[in-house]
Amino acid sequence: MIEPFVESQRRDGCISYGLSSYGYDARVADEFKIFTNVDSAVVDPKDFAANSFVDRKTDCCIIPPNSFALARTVEYFRVPRDVLVICLGKSTYARCGIIVNVTPLEPGWEGHVTLEFSNTTPLPAKIYANEGACQFLFLQGNEPCETSYADRAGKYMGQQGVTLPRL
Repeated sequence: MIEPFVESQRRDGCISYGLSSYGYDARVADEFKIFTNVDSAVVDPKDFAANSFVDRKTDCCIIPPNSFALARTVEYFRVPRDVLVICLGKSTYARCGIIVNVTPLEPGWEGHVTLEFSNTTPLPAKIYANEGACQFLFLQGNEPCETSYADRAGKYMGQQGVTLPRL
């Protein structure tokens, strides 16, 4: 269901990742899309301007004050038909004013998870690639869902890399 799957990893000076008590702490990859407004774009989910981001491949992403960045998990997820996955941010980032947002992973969905990091502080904030970024919690239903994300051919099915909004 998770590739690569890692047992719990706790190294000095690193944010932990891997299997936890009741979930899985995923890592953020080294691919980032950092929000910028150099072209005075309007954020419109129905007509999203890709030039609102600058791409960076780096071990440490700096998010400007009161801004955000998109990234993706290192791990690729394949969600079974009887499981719903919810993501929560890690306390290390939350206590620094960095919020991680991910919509639920629906039954039957698969892909790299696109992560949104919001820097709520008036200062630049760092995100560390290949370290823990968020925790996924798995909720198993009594039976498989009637219609899965795969059955509906959802628009984010099988996404690779950091994926921008789609209609």
